[in-house]
Amino acid sequence: MVHPQALLDELERAPEVPAFEHGARVTTRGELRELIGRFTAGLRAAGLGPGDGVGLATAVTPEGFAALVAVHVLGARAVAVRPGLPEAQLRHILRDVKALVTDGDPVAAGVPVLRVGPSLLGRYTEPVPQGRLDDIATVVFTSGSTGVPKGVAYRYRALTEGRVWRPPVPGSAHERLGAGFGRYLLFGSLASAVMVEQLGVCLFAGGTAVIPEGLPDFPGVLPRLGISAALTTVPRLHRMLDVLRDSDVDLSGLRRLIVAGSPVPPHKLAEAAERIGPAMHHAYGQTETGMLTICRADEGLGSVGKACDTVEVAVREGEVWVRTPSAFAGYWRDEATTAEVLHEGWVRTQDLGFVDGEGYLHLSGRARDVVIVNAIIHYTGPIERAIAACPDVDQAYVVAVPDARTGEAAHAFVVPVPGRSPDLGEVRKAVAAELGEAAVPARFSFVNAVPVAPSGKPDKAALRASLVE
Repeated sequence: MVHPQALLDELERAPEVPAFEHGARVTTRGELRELIGRFTAGLRAAGLGPGDGVGLATAVTPEGFAALVAVHVLGARAVAVRPGLPEAQLRHILRDVKALVTDGDPVAAGVPVLRVGPSLLGRYTEPVPQGRLDDIATVVFTSGSTGVPKGVAYRYRALTEGRVWRPPVPGSAHERLGAGFGRYLLFGSLASAVMVEQLGVCLFAGGTAVIPEGLPDFPGVLPRLGISAALTTVPRLHRMLDVLRDSDVDLSGLRRLIVAGSPVPPHKLAEAAERIGPAMHHAYGQTETGMLTICRADEGLGSVGKACDTVEVAVREGEVWVRTPSAFAGYWRDEATTAEVLHEGWVRTQDLGFVDGEGYLHLSGRARDVVIVNAIIHYTGPIERAIAACPDVDQAYVVAVPDARTGEAAHAFVVPVPGRSPDLGEVRKAVAAELGEAAVPARFSFVNAVPVAPSGKPDKAALRASLVE
């Protein structure tokens, strides 16, 4: 059996149970399976089949998810597209796709566009998966802050044998997690690997994915829509706590609120556990691996939890390595970077840490030079190069600093050309044009020189310490 057969079987098992709820519209599991069959027929009629790349630029809707599943039924390669990408990054992502499926505004994709509508959904065929275990099923692209987006590629084997897209093992932590997913808040983008991963947990637990109107207003959206499970980022958790300090919000129906994406200060996690209760969970994972650890916020103090089912954790010379059947196959068309991270089935997380005597994983830093803003990774090197290429700038160094609103923020130290004064407005525009608005540093400092480490390299630790101490 190859993915998504287990999902199709689950939808067929209880066809009257709601799969999605969006305002007054309810899409049952049977109707979702019907949509998958219609997309399968439409995509096949458009000439798409095993091994073909299919771009997906769809909103968070039942149709958007059904299109993704239909691509997998065909044995094709799904390439999810985040909204708001600069045209150069969009063309890079879609360079190997045969067509783009979209339900939004016209996209300058450079490839044939298939619009969601009657012409694509006019026929039905029984969805029979055609994928092969060792073929690439999905490529999820990173933020693009490396200059060009980096594609994280998963094989059909990872989706078939991993713990998410199949019924949970009875008595497992996965089953216990899913027990709280009766009504899962689904928002943001279907290009988010973690959001779709938790959607899988919801559907196999018999739950319903509830789609809010617009961006959700945490925490008020939770009782208003009767949400029992949701994902949140650290910045959103900070804002929730700001509200809960001054307002009485009924969160008694909440069973799982999972915070992930960037480090959570221990005192904030403790406050969250106190104000939100046992529903509050802390998780750690990466796009390359899926969720790796999870625990309740009131246990494993200072840790990110214990390893999930099927996940092995090892610490080698202070760096965290993991092995899981859900791991990626490599970076799309990038063998050199793949070789740096993937070794004989083990994934080098490039995060530093240790496992305590009770099996809890504690993170202490990073071996990679990145800033995680709103749970999105931005590599500092390309940002530094974009700044340094501006007139009147001699050197630039970017560091990550804590930020209550975005979890972390990028702070740029700029060394001007002697006697010159860089225009920060133009610098910001240059970074946005090169890497996207999200990569623009939140703050800048002008310095005459930067400290030098004993290695002879610029001492970023000293730069960071000058800001946070």
